[in-house]
Amino acid sequence: MTDTISRHVTFEHLTQEHLKTILGEFNNHLKYLQERLDIKISQRNGDFTLSGDLGGVELGERILYKLADEAQNAKDITPQELHLIIQSSLARDNDDVIDNTPSAKVAKNNDSDDDLDAPKDFTPVTLRTRKGKIIPRGGNQQRYVKNILTSDISFGIGPAGTGKTYLAVACAVDMIERNEIERILLVRPAVEAGEKLGFLPGDLTQKIDPYLRPLYDALYEMIGFEKVGKMIERQEIEIAPLAYMRGRTLNNSFVILDEAQNTTPEQMKMFLTRLGFGSRAVITGDISQVDLPRGTKSGLAQAMEILSDIDEIHITKFDSKDVVRHHLVQKIVEAYDEFDDEQERIKEQRKQERLKEQEQARLANLEA
Repeated sequence: MTDTISRHVTFEHLTQEHLKTILGEFNNHLKYLQERLDIKISQRNGDFTLSGDLGGVELGERILYKLADEAQNAKDITPQELHLIIQSSLARDNDDVIDNTPSAKVAKNNDSDDDLDAPKDFTPVTLRTRKGKIIPRGGNQQRYVKNILTSDISFGIGPAGTGKTYLAVACAVDMIERNEIERILLVRPAVEAGEKLGFLPGDLTQKIDPYLRPLYDALYEMIGFEKVGKMIERQEIEIAPLAYMRGRTLNNSFVILDEAQNTTPEQMKMFLTRLGFGSRAVITGDISQVDLPRGTKSGLAQAMEILSDIDEIHITKFDSKDVVRHHLVQKIVEAYDEFDDEQERIKEQRKQERLKEQEQARLANLEA
């Protein structure tokens, strides 16, 4: 049985308005925090009492300090922002990097984002776009962005909702705004996820356009709709199906290959060898969601095996702890992972049983 502990947190410096921001409308922020961490939180003015298991209480204490700091820098904390704060704290907890000193918790330098979520050996990274700054949350996202900014080829592997594609686009926008690159290329294999591209109108570029919508949405958010349109007209942003990349050499470009789990080994090799001078490539994908025909090996999975020993190529792996979408997405990912693991276990067990039966039959024949 898990021991229950209680801890007290007092915020004497907070005003009533700050406390309202922390608590949320009808105390919804506090209720959500209790539900996510499976702890109890009682509050009276600036005094909070947290009760539950040690891990949950320590995490809740850290998040309350983070919320207190956010409340002093913003008029409101949205449910989405609260969710992201909790997720980044969970990711940080997964990195086993804990700093519970009050001075660390109440640091007020907003430019550093009070990055208590990143490992201690990291300098927090901030990406700047036309619409504002983007700060990676959690040690894994910080590591991923740092890898992108410091290496010519990097991989982001993991489930949906971990920010792989969004952060890659943010890095590209940051670099083109600072004139470090001349153009951004968004590339995706033309593989259907259960639907046929042939039924969509237009040529191949127009057919693949809807599949690149997440990339467009990220660009619109960071640069603005009109600016993106003008950059596409000037070919500073290019949308390219993977099939159109053969024979090209890409110089001074930032190339993002999205949904890379749906490349064949030949396509992946072709893409990786397109890189020219002054360019960098980011390859993102989820090897658990391959839409290739049965029996076709994923180029992304093969690349992970072949390139893992090249020091200049960085691979960042995300898991369900890094999901920054609705908390149910994390639970869905974990449920599917558990199901896949169980299926693999059953498959291996049946294989061993067949081998045992074959060996027994062989011995029986020898005895006969």
